[in-house]
Amino acid sequence: MDQRLFYYFLALFSFLFLVLLSKFLVQDHKNLPPSPFSLPIIGHLHLIRDPLHRALQTLSFKYGHAFILRFGSRPVLVLSSSSAVEECLTQIQVLEFQPCIMSLEKHMLHAAHYGPYWRKLRHITTIELFSITRLNTYSDVRRDEIRSLIKTLLLGILHNTFTRVGLKPRLQDMSFNIIMRVVSGKINFSPEINDLMEALNFRQMIREISKAHHMSYPKELLPWIDIDGMKKTLLRLKAKKDRVCNKKMIDAMLSLQESLPENYSDQLLKGVMLTLLLVGTDTSAVMIEWVMSLLLNHPRVLQKARAEVDENVGQDHLIQETDLHKLKYLQNIVNETLRLFPAMPLFMPHVSSNECTIGGYNIPCGTMLLVNTWAIHRDPKVWDGPTSFRPERFERSVGEGYYYMPFGMGKKQCPGAGLANRVVGMALGSLIQCFDWKRVSKKLVDLNEAKGLTMQKKEPLEAMCKARECMFNVLSKVLDDS
Repeated sequence: MDQRLFYYFLALFSFLFLVLLSKFLVQDHKNLPPSPFSLPIIGHLHLIRDPLHRALQTLSFKYGHAFILRFGSRPVLVLSSSSAVEECLTQIQVLEFQPCIMSLEKHMLHAAHYGPYWRKLRHITTIELFSITRLNTYSDVRRDEIRSLIKTLLLGILHNTFTRVGLKPRLQDMSFNIIMRVVSGKINFSPEINDLMEALNFRQMIREISKAHHMSYPKELLPWIDIDGMKKTLLRLKAKKDRVCNKKMIDAMLSLQESLPENYSDQLLKGVMLTLLLVGTDTSAVMIEWVMSLLLNHPRVLQKARAEVDENVGQDHLIQETDLHKLKYLQNIVNETLRLFPAMPLFMPHVSSNECTIGGYNIPCGTMLLVNTWAIHRDPKVWDGPTSFRPERFERSVGEGYYYMPFGMGKKQCPGAGLANRVVGMALGSLIQCFDWKRVSKKLVDLNEAKGLTMQKKEPLEAMCKARECMFNVLSKVLDDS
């Protein structure tokens, strides 16, 4: 009995010692932002729930719009207000937050440290690949793949009858093929069985990498523990990725390398290609799925959008990219969807390279920064009816500021935002123009998010779809064009 009591008190005193030690280490920096009670070794990881942006918003209700967490040994500054983000990002122009390397490939844009290498990656993506001129060059690619989406839906529905269709896989196919053709100039699916199997294997690899990348955070903050075998999974996928990308994906960028070989190494070009494939293959598809989910739950908005398309585009030809500037309400719908469901609810994590002051608090060097875009987009101090779907709120300009950041801000802004807007606008306009839509039942479409760092729907969208009679002549031509 005495021996059991001894071990009991030994464990208790050891735990108390670790708690006091962790508190002492935390208080080494004075005037830190507020912080919840933390546990030894794991810090605040016991408070983290999926989806992460919701868990962080809940903590902000109690600890304010700027608070500190500890993921393992890593201090993490969480910002949930536009004013705090503005102050932070303004200082970053001088102090700069370095990316926290938690990704599968350090050569990719979002994981590269600021410096000459990062600037080269940024230059290639913004000037060489995503400039207005370059986007216009690939307009035929987007047109072809959206027509292919329409044709796939037509072949899957019964004549003049509402048919249940799954939108997610079709939207993913469209988005993946657009990126593949932009990057490599190659249509993903060709008749040859070898090319077909290669395409399927490559697509599966990209999905596995994306899933592993999203699930690994914040588990990688405990590097001495291989939770769920994640470390082995990442290493396996990295080797698989290198075998594929070194063979196929660099070809599209060789002209740059030939002109300035010292500026465009194989590693740099591979980083660009992987950034495009991993970021670009899902983002547009996910955005369209959210928009369609909201429209099915708000048929009045869907009817208003269709009336705008019919009035400004007509019913004698398919919508063109040149029509998008006339569809103001359609763009308002997309903007409102991105407010409620931003593709990346959290900024990509970065680590401060210097000490700084945010909101009157001292932020130590080496602190990770997490900006909760999702929470800022739902701040009742900024938005009237923040959880309501109201596209009309964007009929007036939201102005410049840090309260609407669906694609990030400043150096963290997604370079592919222009491409995503064009793909989403064209695909959404086409779906509204060509088909009638309704929910599969009277029950509203589920709007819960899945686990992970991207804003995926928990339940893939299914809807009832029927070709519009007024579009039969145009749709018949789409079927005839093979």
